[in-house]
Amino acid sequence: MKLSKVQANLLLLMTAIIWGASYIVVKQATNAQMPAGLINAFRGLIFASLAYLFFHKTINKMTRLDFRIGLTAGLINFAGYQIQTIGLKYTTPSNNAFLTAIYVVLVPFVVWIMFHHKPELKSYPAIAMCILGMMFLTNIFNVGFQLRIGDVLTIISSFFYALQIVYFGYTATDSSPWIVAFMLGATQGIGGLIYSLLFERSTYGAINWPAAIGPIIILGIFASFGAQTMQIVGQKFTDATPAGLILMTESMFGSFFSVLFGFEPFTSNLLIGGILIVVAILMMQLNFGRLIFRKNPKNNS
Repeated sequence: MKLSKVQANLLLLMTAIIWGASYIVVKQATNAQMPAGLINAFRGLIFASLAYLFFHKTINKMTRLDFRIGLTAGLINFAGYQIQTIGLKYTTPSNNAFLTAIYVVLVPFVVWIMFHHKPELKSYPAIAMCILGMMFLTNIFNVGFQLRIGDVLTIISSFFYALQIVYFGYTATDSSPWIVAFMLGATQGIGGLIYSLLFERSTYGAINWPAAIGPIIILGIFASFGAQTMQIVGQKFTDATPAGLILMTESMFGSFFSVLFGFEPFTSNLLIGGILIVVAILMMQLNFGRLIFRKNPKNNS
């Protein structure tokens, strides 16, 4: 399988759209009193099962190197998700969303530190525009911002998300995306189950299983198996910095679907934030040097 950067980035955009829509489904699961660790466990186990069902021929050929790469990717992914979820208990949702988005700032610098690939100059204004857009989306200007223990945990989780994007874009490309997908699901499922059994057993009696089971199946099939597999494949054929910017639109699409289904009103902040983020992504995708050259071609005669 070989994809162009445009095709790979479209896969990542589809991933962000699915993740954005999944906020509503996660809300349905949490409204049914299912705790985060158990949601993570079911999503991961469904993810791993489907990955094995469709790609078992490749997965059965897993080497020790494949296992190590997949396990590392899975642990990074699980750590980011769990720390972010814990942080949400001790801060506001808007602070949580804004601080999680900091990973888009961290990605190019993690690449620089780990692989000595200096960020392109256009990365800096694009990242600044994305952060400004996220500030509008989360209404930080109006509600203010105070640093709490939950905010510190969210900042830590954003580092794991940045590390995940860089790892998927560089090291994880040495292994089959189907093996990485399976290991991602297996690690998420087992890690979530262990966490839930250790810390969430007292909440099991309150779970409304008939209301929770549908959202969990949808999350496992679409948000985990579908979207994360597309993320792994997409990042195999594009660069880490634009991948981070595209995946960050998850929050923008989350707001869009929230408005569409009546969970929150449409506001000017939502419009301004969305426009800023889209412009930032387009800025990363355009080759300004090539555009300038086409506009002012040199006369070699």
